[in-house]
Amino acid sequence: MTGRAAPALLTPPLRASFGPAAALAALVVTVLGIRYAGHSGPGRAEARIRAAFEGAGPPWRQLAVATDFLGEPAGAATLVAAAVTGCLLVRWFRAAVLTVVGAGLAVGATTLLKPLVGRTINGGHLSYPSGHTAFATALVLAVALPAAGRLGLGKAAGPLLVFTAALAGGAAMGWAEVALGAHYPTDALGGWCTALAVTPATARLIDLAADRRAGRPVPSGRPARR
Repeated sequence: MTGRAAPALLTPPLRASFGPAAALAALVVTVLGIRYAGHSGPGRAEARIRAAFEGAGPPWRQLAVATDFLGEPAGAATLVAAAVTGCLLVRWFRAAVLTVVGAGLAVGATTLLKPLVGRTINGGHLSYPSGHTAFATALVLAVALPAAGRLGLGKAAGPLLVFTAALAGGAAMGWAEVALGAHYPTDALGGWCTALAVTPATARLIDLAADRRAGRPVPSGRPARR
């Protein structure tokens, strides 16, 4: 006897968009990693961006500190717990799993990449790619992907909503990291791309595992075996 599978995290329109996007993001992470391998300083454009961000007044710096805290262990755990609780309350079980696993794998990927790239900041701290930015982006994706599917948005609207949300979440955390001098702008970009590469792939694997466990329906046009 087969059960009915829960709605997918990655609907066909989202798979069509975020499959290529994930591949492109992985390429960007690789190219930037090779470009800045072993570096200990910003590029010319990065230095200007960093100077502009670090020159922000006290209200903006306080906002940056608060945003940065959300990527620290205590803040991140609070966000994940809140997101998982919300998903469980509305019975988005796959989204709850993606929130934990997707964010964990995205941060884990940045942790593995940092010593491989070897880019440093502030006296030898490994900086590329940004784990804070990867976490924020992955968390937003974990909520936005199933939300777009549940809303039944079209081929353009669904991916646009998810991409915009991921861009906003990653940009907010990336800005905070650069403003506080914890990362270079390309570190933040690398973290965002890491999450964009890892999270959709994780969502697809969760869908496949959940469908197999529940008993995946026979595709349309194919006769069922009796």
